Amino acid sequence: MTTTTTPYDPALPPAANAASSPPGGRLARLWRGRAEDAPWVRPALLALLAVTTALYAWNLSASGYANSFYSAAVQAGSESWKAFFFGSLDAANAITVDKPPAALWPMALSVRLFGLGSWQILLPEVLMGVATVGVLYAAVRRRFGAGAGLIAGAVLAFTPVAALMFRFNNPDALLALLMTVAVYCVLRALEDARGGAKWLVWAGVAFGVAFLAKTLQAFLILPPLALVYAVCAPAGFGRRMGQLALGGLAMVVSAGWWVALVELWPTTSRPYIGGSQNNSFLELTFGYNGLGRINGNETGSVGGGGGGGGGGRGGGWGETGIGRMFGDAVGGQISWLLPAALILLVAGLAVTRRASRTDTARAAFLVWGGSLLITLAVFSFMAGIFHEYYTVALAPYVAALVGMGAGVLWEERGRIPASAALAVTVAATAVWAYVLLGRTPDWLPWLRWTVLAAGSAAALGLLLAGRLDRRIGLGIAGLGLAAGLAGPFAYTLETLSTGHQGSIVTAGPAGGAMGGRPGGGMRMPDGQGQVQVQGQVQGQWPGQGQGQGGRGPGSQGGQMPAGPGGQGRPPTGQMPGGTPPRGMERGGVGGGGGMGGLLNGATVGAEAKAALLDGADGYTWVAAAIGAQNAASYQLATAEPVMAIGGFNGSDPSPTLAQFKQHVAQGKIHYFVGGGGMGGGMGGGPGGGTGSGSEISAWVTDTFEQVAVDGSTFYDLTRQK
Repeated sequence: MTTTTTPYDPALPPAANAASSPPGGRLARLWRGRAEDAPWVRPALLALLAVTTALYAWNLSASGYANSFYSAAVQAGSESWKAFFFGSLDAANAITVDKPPAALWPMALSVRLFGLGSWQILLPEVLMGVATVGVLYAAVRRRFGAGAGLIAGAVLAFTPVAALMFRFNNPDALLALLMTVAVYCVLRALEDARGGAKWLVWAGVAFGVAFLAKTLQAFLILPPLALVYAVCAPAGFGRRMGQLALGGLAMVVSAGWWVALVELWPTTSRPYIGGSQNNSFLELTFGYNGLGRINGNETGSVGGGGGGGGGGRGGGWGETGIGRMFGDAVGGQISWLLPAALILLVAGLAVTRRASRTDTARAAFLVWGGSLLITLAVFSFMAGIFHEYYTVALAPYVAALVGMGAGVLWEERGRIPASAALAVTVAATAVWAYVLLGRTPDWLPWLRWTVLAAGSAAALGLLLAGRLDRRIGLGIAGLGLAAGLAGPFAYTLETLSTGHQGSIVTAGPAGGAMGGRPGGGMRMPDGQGQVQVQGQVQGQWPGQGQGQGGRGPGSQGGQMPAGPGGQGRPPTGQMPGGTPPRGMERGGVGGGGGMGGLLNGATVGAEAKAALLDGADGYTWVAAAIGAQNAASYQLATAEPVMAIGGFNGSDPSPTLAQFKQHVAQGKIHYFVGGGGMGGGMGGGPGGGTGSGSEISAWVTDTFEQVAVDGSTFYDLTRQK
C-alpha cells in the first residue's frame, strides 16, 4: 500500500526520521512542520485547532455550573487541599464524589487560581478537547499522512457528544484525552524496538491517570493494545514481554499510589468514599463503578442491586444489544460515522493483509479498531448504569479509523475494490445521516435531503475516482466528506448554542435523544418514571412529591442555583433569552430538582443564601441535605461547606444517624434542608443501598423547628421543639 506522505519510515533509524524536522526555533517548527509536509499542512492543523477552540469555548458560560455535583467538589478542592486530594464534595470533607479525583484536579486548580465561575470550571475541559484533537492528528499523521490526520481531527471535533462533553465537567473529557494519549504512545512503541519500552511506560502512566479519572473504564482497551503489541512489535518475543511488563508496572504505580494512600488512611480522618457501602475505594471500584456496570448489580445506585433485566433490557437503562449505539437514544450522539469506521476498518485490514508482522499501518488499524470494537461491545451489552454521553469514549476511535481508512483507500483508488469501498462508505454514511436526521423531522428538514443527494453524487463519482483528474477526484472526495460531516456538524452547532446542566445531558436538538425522542420521555430505572423534555414529570418517583417542573417537596421554581456573586443566577452571565440549560429542562429546576434532586439540585434564593451565611464561620457545615445535587446547589450558592447525606444518590450509609446526632450535638451543622435526594423517604435508599437519609430526616422533623425560607423547608438544628 501507499500513502500520500511517509511521515515515519520504520526501515530508517529514529535519528533519520527525526532529521526530517525542519531547522529553526520552536515557533518555526510549529508553523512549518516536517520537511516533507506540503506548505498548507501546518496552517491547516493550526486552523483546525483554532476552530475547535473557538467552537468549544463559544457560549461556554451558558451551562453555568454544568453538573453541580462535580462543581461542588471542584469548589471544595479549591478551598481545601485535603478535599482536593480525596475529591470531597465539601471542604469539611464529609464524603467524596463516587469517582477518583483526577478529573477534578485541573478544574480545582483553575478555580483556586482564578476564582469560582463557569469559565474557570469548564475551560480546562475545552482545552482537553483541543488537546485530544491534536494528539489524534499526531497519531494518524505519523503513518497515514497529514490529510488523514486532519480528517480524523475534524471528525472528532465535530462529533456531537464530543462537543458536549469537552464543555462539561464530568470525568469523561479527561478519560477520552488520556485514552487517545495511551493509543498514541503504543503506536510510537510499535515503531521502534529500542524505544518501545519508553513509550510503553508513558502509555502505562496514561492508563494509570485515566484510572484515577474513571476507574475500570480506563482499562477497557488494554487487552487489544497489549495483544497487538505482543504480536506486532519489532523486538524479540522476550523483549516484547519485558516491555509490556514495564508498561504494566508504570500503570500500577501511577494509579496505585493514590489507591494505597486512601485505603491505608485511617477512616476516622478522611472523608467517606462516596458510592461505596463499606467506605472502601476498592469496593467502589469493583462494585458500583466496576462489575456492577456490566451485570447491573450496583448496590446503592438508582435502580441498581437487582441485576440486568431480561429480554434485551438494560436493567432499566435502555435496550441492550448490538443496535444500542444506533438506537433513538444514542444514535445522534455518536453513530453518524460509526458505519463508515467499521467499513474502513475492514478495508484497511484487507489492504494491509499481506504486510509483514511488524507493519505499522496494519498495527494501527488493529489498535484503533480493537479499541473501538471492545468499547462498542461493552457499551452495547452492559446492563448497569448507562448514559448516552459515555459514548464520547468511542469518538477518537471512530475518527481515527475514518481518517486512516479514507487516506489508505484514496491512495489505492486506482483499484476498483478500493474505489468501490470508498463509494460504499460515503453512500452508507449519507443514508445513515438521512435516517438520523429523520428522527428530528421538524429540525432543519432540508438537511437530510441535501446530505442524501450530495452523498449519493459523491459515491457515484468516487467509483470513477481512479480514472479522473486528481483535482476533480479531490473535489468529489471533498463533497463526500462534507456530506458525511454535515449532519454531525449541525448537531454540534445545536449543542454549542445552548447550555447543559444536570447529571444526564445529551447533544443535539431536543427530540434527538433520550428525553425528547419521538414517542416517549426519558426512561428512568425500572420504568418508575418519565421525564419529558419540557420539564413535565409524569408518574411518581417513590418517596418523592410530584409537581410541575420536577419539583420536590418544599421546592421553588424559576431560578437557577445562585452563583457566588449573585442570587438565583448563573455564575457568569444569564441564559440567552432566559432559556434553561439542556438537561435542566428535562429534570426540572425546582428546589428538590428533577427526581428529588438527582438530576439537578435546588433553587437557592436570596433569603436562603442569607440564612445559610448568617454565622457561617461558627459551623463546620452551614447545612446538611439529602443527596449530593441538592447539597451542591446550596454549597455553590454560598461557597460554604454543605454536607451531602448519603452521597450522590442519598443511598450511601454516611453519616449514620448516630454520627449525625453527634455532629448536631457538637454544634457543627446549622440547618437541615428538607426534601431532595433519592434516599430520603425510601428507607434504605434505592438499589439496595443502606443510606440513613430517611432515619435522619424523621429524627430532624420530630426534634427541630421547621423554618420556611424562600418557599423551601429548613430545619434549624440549634432550636429544638
